[in-house]
Amino acid sequence: MKYINSEKVIIKSWCNNPAEGAIKQAKNLANLPFIFKQVCLMPDTHEGYGMPIGGVIATDNVIIPNAVGVDIGCGMLAVQTSLEDIDTETLKSIVSDIREAVPVGFDHHKEKQDISFMPDKIDCPVNKLEWESAQYQVGTLGSGNHFIEIQKGDDGYIWYMVHSGSRNVGLKVATHYNNVARELNDKWRSPVGKSVDLAFLPMDEEQAKLYITEMNWCLDFALRNRQLMSKNIAKAFKNHTSATFEPSINIAHNYARLENHFGKDVMVHRKGATSARDGEIGIIPGSQGTTSYIVRGKGNPESFQSCSHGAGRQLGRKQAKKKLVLDDEIAKLDGVIHSIYSVKDLDEAPGAYKDIDVVMEEQKDLVDILIKLTPLAVIKG
Repeated sequence: MKYINSEKVIIKSWCNNPAEGAIKQAKNLANLPFIFKQVCLMPDTHEGYGMPIGGVIATDNVIIPNAVGVDIGCGMLAVQTSLEDIDTETLKSIVSDIREAVPVGFDHHKEKQDISFMPDKIDCPVNKLEWESAQYQVGTLGSGNHFIEIQKGDDGYIWYMVHSGSRNVGLKVATHYNNVARELNDKWRSPVGKSVDLAFLPMDEEQAKLYITEMNWCLDFALRNRQLMSKNIAKAFKNHTSATFEPSINIAHNYARLENHFGKDVMVHRKGATSARDGEIGIIPGSQGTTSYIVRGKGNPESFQSCSHGAGRQLGRKQAKKKLVLDDEIAKLDGVIHSIYSVKDLDEAPGAYKDIDVVMEEQKDLVDILIKLTPLAVIKG
């Protein structure tokens, strides 16, 4: 672990080679007047907006919208099937059916989805505006690093995995309340400078209560989004196999939650990081074409009982398209039905991400590996 002792509180980095931008943002966090105990950087950490992705902080009586992020509730869902093998033609047929059933990228469903797939409507500003459109978005993948993957586990079974979040409604909630926080911080002449993009809301303020209500709604919506996709993926499997399915594993990695650490109730913000309480089952995906892992948390207090949410980027999207060689990246995906077709897809190529084996090695004190999953087919937005 890398320690930085130069700021108000200590920065603990499980990433042994964090980028300069992530360190700068971690130092901004470490000097907040309401920061509690430490700043934690997971091994997949990289620069984000305001706070590093792969960052975990705890605050005393405030919440920071940018320390949650714009895709509130984004997370992973994984399902073990009863299949022990699958041939290439069947795999291709399943992938084709999934593509028919699950809109990807900026696409939404053409019709509203059944209301039973939605969380109850709430009396909050953003929810009122986005409720109707969210009914078209539930059960859709989105773009960027979101994916559906079919995998072979070293437990002998075929699995599938979904990575997605709260779609446009999460973005709208994040943007609205960050803007509210900025305006209030200006009014209060907050000591937290505008340039660090860490505007906050005191927990006793009405706007903080509204944000928490809407954030939790987005967490519920994101889970239901993954569950509806999972239902449609299972249908695709059933169209071509006799598969049955174990209960899903689900874990979110963009949220804030009141927790007790070091004897104090604090608001823990995980931005691109997952909870890893003692015995808690989690999911850590690799990049497209690399292994993913089902893990069990160790409850390490030094990380606020957290771990990484994935491999983490080592190249920005524009950098990846400039630096990576298309044929080389496709070669890394040999044997995998993948989504790298042209230079424009290189932002999600394996070379854009950190080595997942290094990431897992750096967090041996945070999680135990239960199952290693090797990719067979990947659907991207």
